[in-house]
Amino acid sequence: MVQPIVTHTIEPRSIDTSSVTESAFHSVSATYATDDLADPHSLYAQLRRTTPVMKGDILALYGIPSQADYANTGRPVFTLFRHADVAAVLRDDKTWSTDLLKDGLGTFLGEMFLSARNGESHRLLRRLLQPCFAPDVTRRWRTHVIAPLVEREYGGQWRARGRAELMSDLAMPFPILAIYAILGFPDDPASVTQFADWALQILNGPQIDPEKAKASMARAFEAADLLDEHVRGVVAARRRAGASGEELIDRLIRTEVDGERLDDGQIAGIVRMLLPAAAETTTRTLANLMVHLLQDERLLARVRTDRSLLPRALTESMRLEPVAGFLARRALRDLDIGGVTIPAGSAVSLVMGSANRDEAMFADADSFDLDRSQQANLGFGYGLHMCIGMPVARTEVEVAADMLLNLPNLRLDPDRPAPRLHGLQFRGPDAVHLRWDTK
Repeated sequence: MVQPIVTHTIEPRSIDTSSVTESAFHSVSATYATDDLADPHSLYAQLRRTTPVMKGDILALYGIPSQADYANTGRPVFTLFRHADVAAVLRDDKTWSTDLLKDGLGTFLGEMFLSARNGESHRLLRRLLQPCFAPDVTRRWRTHVIAPLVEREYGGQWRARGRAELMSDLAMPFPILAIYAILGFPDDPASVTQFADWALQILNGPQIDPEKAKASMARAFEAADLLDEHVRGVVAARRRAGASGEELIDRLIRTEVDGERLDDGQIAGIVRMLLPAAAETTTRTLANLMVHLLQDERLLARVRTDRSLLPRALTESMRLEPVAGFLARRALRDLDIGGVTIPAGSAVSLVMGSANRDEAMFADADSFDLDRSQQANLGFGYGLHMCIGMPVARTEVEVAADMLLNLPNLRLDPDRPAPRLHGLQFRGPDAVHLRWDTK
């Protein structure tokens, strides 16, 4: 019999991310941003026309860490800008491998880093994880964890405030609170903030500058070790308690495929893999969606009036401004793309932010269109390595956005600077100042 989900009581405004976690978040932003390219989309459009397969890594050219060569090995790298080429690489796991990811974040995330696995190893782990993120599970989390958390932490209190800064007040702390409750961690506000800080230190590990890399890599390794140690303790405690709940750790303990199960170390590794995404990409996805809505009065009115459009609005926002602007693969054989020879062992840097605005795939590609077909959107990845936590991330963003849209006359604060999206990878705003009516 399915046990009722155990929800966690977290006192309102119990999380303060204004210190170490907020600092770590902005450090990640600085690592993946560049002052030399304020509008990457104009450049991408030009390169789709003139150099759709570019020799070299555009991220490295702008001094930004790249999945294509996180370890700075000097391997040949090519950058792909067209939707057709990017999608073809992502769906062909016989020709393209993700094993190069082990050199970067995989160094800190360990053997359970799903994105770096290929072949049977990837298929088995994904089969073990898939039931834990099934649609019915996500719906239960929405009803019993995510929606109550949003209302308790933000809904009632925010209505009387009249103003807020979206990033520090909601977009940073909320995804951390949500994944913490979904996982089944004990109620400990200090640990929530500490886990989030460790996750962000891991993301900030890879650097282009060798001197910066020495310090950031050391911090990332230390953060990964501390995170692993603490998560193992939580997993062991949940196993001793019977692991009968619907929290994610309990489900990971119970999941079984063909007699294969996960041990405590493997589950800790999976949790360590999930936390950076919860502390980073969900934050920026929510912020980017709200910026798109608030900068277009007609769009905002349409979605506010018909909340069933929120999922479509989120998908379109992810198309226009995917947080993960780049993915990478390694060629397993020599091949030709657009007349350019890609030798075996070379890497390709896949520009998701360009592919999602390819005029050959999307009419009026630079516009926000709620009614366009969304099947070709690569915002959450594509193919066998599509983000397994996508349903949870989408649910968190939709629930939080729905709460925000309930605020009367929600608008950007005209007395504060307008939000600006920046960064090539981990793209989003640093601040979004909001106002709304309180009467």
